[in-house]
Amino acid sequence: ICIFRVPSNYVTFLNDCVGPEVENACANPAPGSVILLENLRFHIEEEGKCTNEKGEKIKAKPEEVEKFRASLTKLGDVYVNDAFGTAHRAHSSMVGVKLEKRACGFLMKNELAYFGKALGDPARPFLAILGGAKVADKIQLIKNMLDKVNEMIIGGGMAFTFLKVDQNVEIGKSLYDAEGAKIVKELLAKAKEKNVQMHLPVDFVVAEKIADDVATKTVTAQEGVPKGMMGLDIGPETEKKFAEVIARAKTIVWNGPPGVFEHEKFAHGTKSVMDAVVKATSDGATTIIGGGDTATACKKCKTEDKVSHVSTGGGASLELLEGKVLPGVDALSPAP
Repeated sequence: ICIFRVPSNYVTFLNDCVGPEVENACANPAPGSVILLENLRFHIEEEGKCTNEKGEKIKAKPEEVEKFRASLTKLGDVYVNDAFGTAHRAHSSMVGVKLEKRACGFLMKNELAYFGKALGDPARPFLAILGGAKVADKIQLIKNMLDKVNEMIIGGGMAFTFLKVDQNVEIGKSLYDAEGAKIVKELLAKAKEKNVQMHLPVDFVVAEKIADDVATKTVTAQEGVPKGMMGLDIGPETEKKFAEVIARAKTIVWNGPPGVFEHEKFAHGTKSVMDAVVKATSDGATTIIGGGDTATACKKCKTEDKVSHVSTGGGASLELLEGKVLPGVDALSPAP
């Protein structure tokens, strides 16, 4: 991607993004000029709904949405979508521009290439590193990835639900997802059926609360998390175990940090996993960092240029990994 500065006299900013004045301004622009439109989300018709000043949820009228989309369609000859981060939303600018030629931009192409290769034809062993708070939020992700990977690491808050259900580990005040717990045995059975090696933490860093000045200690899964305390990071033995798993992988997709990395006392596990992923990259593995918190962790560790790909889309990358079709991608012209 080439980033360059455009002289201000080449750029015209319009105070809206649709309507007769905008359409006229875009009808016959000077060669080489750039027209910048106002924020699409200032119009309810972009997302189809919004919350008004009273806090009430309101929906856009279907006829107004069609009018909005028709106006957007009049603004150019070719449509290029480079907004991977919103490609999972069926918003007007994603799916409603009905120009004949609808292409992806360089960023979108790069995102789809990396995820497409990983999910369709990965170098093996293929490893998924999954974190997050609730199992229920990641059920579809775990199910879909179990059909594709050779090994899976489960970390973050949802690891405690797995450990409680599978090994009856005492988890203290650690996160426990009662709804997600109902499907843990099914997920583990599928992993066994698919011959996927599942890796759970064997020790944790625990504390009474999430704070920078709190006292911490390390406990094993066998010991359990003491009453009144919660697991907030993986421990040193888990770091070693996970590093060994990461070292033998040839394709790695990472979605969700293993600890509360925003606080320095609980960031070591995430840094350790990041170091292992960086090492795997230098050894030739393809490594993909999912968007959202994992991308934030990558930025905090200053390793964005030391892995193969850092996704710009949290929700979009998650839905791709879940096996879903992204509306913004589906709306593009078919490949020739």
